[in-house]
Amino acid sequence: MRPSIPLLSFLLVAAGCAAGDGPTTRAAESELAQALAGRSPGEARNCVPIQSGRALRTIDAQTLLYDSGDTIWVNRLEGRCPGLRPSDPLIVEPTGSQYCRGDRIRSLDPVSRFPGPVCILSDFVPYRR
Repeated sequence: MRPSIPLLSFLLVAAGCAAGDGPTTRAAESELAQALAGRSPGEARNCVPIQSGRALRTIDAQTLLYDSGDTIWVNRLEGRCPGLRPSDPLIVEPTGSQYCRGDRIRSLDPVSRFPGPVCILSDFVPYRR
């Protein structure tokens, strides 16, 4: 039995996406390594206070950074967040005056202005010098 054209198209697109993840992942890993150079991880926390003038920063489809004074907080989302790109603005839905595990985030496509899929924050790991 021969595979259908739509199935072959899907497989080719999926293979192209998987192949495209390599350089992006390496670039993200390099950026993360630079940001955390000379820092040591601390104990993970469920929440971090939201500070005026500070925002969550996207590294890749699973990693966010939050700079807070001398601490950089790393949040590895609960699973990959498709469509989350470093250049896109984030829509964050905190439950109070803190970013917490379980809060929802979305990226906002700058061209269409449509929000992306909902993604969920996990624990925040502090990195200090």
